[in-house]
Amino acid sequence: MKKRMLIYLKFIGLIALVVILFAFTSKRNQQRKIREVHIEFIEEQDPYINELAVNKLLIQNEGRVTSVGKEILVLNRVEQTLDSHKMIEHSDVYLTVNGELRARIKQRTPIARVNAVTPFYVDITGNTMPLSDSYSAHVPLVHNVSEREISEVFPLLKKIQNDEFLKKHVVGVHLNVKKHYELELRVYSFKVVIGKIEHLISKINNFKAFYQKALKDKSLDMYKRVSLQFSNQVVCTKK
Repeated sequence: MKKRMLIYLKFIGLIALVVILFAFTSKRNQQRKIREVHIEFIEEQDPYINELAVNKLLIQNEGRVTSVGKEILVLNRVEQTLDSHKMIEHSDVYLTVNGELRARIKQRTPIARVNAVTPFYVDITGNTMPLSDSYSAHVPLVHNVSEREISEVFPLLKKIQNDEFLKKHVVGVHLNVKKHYELELRVYSFKVVIGKIEHLISKINNFKAFYQKALKDKSLDMYKRVSLQFSNQVVCTKK
């Protein structure tokens, strides 16, 4: 009986010790200040938003982050603030045990720039994003396309982004007066007429086959227009 009582007392004592340690640790954590802010941009991306801009977003109550007590720093709200920025796709904000605030930032990826009255980018998800004050993306320019037409041209822009051949050669996308899409090439002066945004895989494969043959024949400089609008054929117009 005495042995069982001793076990109970030890168990109660252990629980009390855990409660005291937890209360002491919680109190210390509440009083501890953030000592340092570390910002990490995940993946290798061009700097469309810089550390200074992110740091400003981390500031709470118009004070420096390093002077804010942990008890009033609501991390999910900080993440929401960062994620609402038009240059940020996703953020992860957390505190380390030594009082360091860390923010891991995934920027949005532009794949085209629309030449409008107020220029803007189209990102890899098909959404629009503003131009950056920090960096100008080297992406194809899109002409004569309004914001409401982005969903229509996006499959073509995404195809250019994901295809190494197109990404290397295409510098511009135009919507002509006939409402047909044309590609502007980096080196050669002829226009590549895509037509409607349909059957893109077949059209691009036809263009690649034409390009390789014309390159071999050294005839690429002879053309002013290459049309891919018709099924299974490439129609060329010479200069």
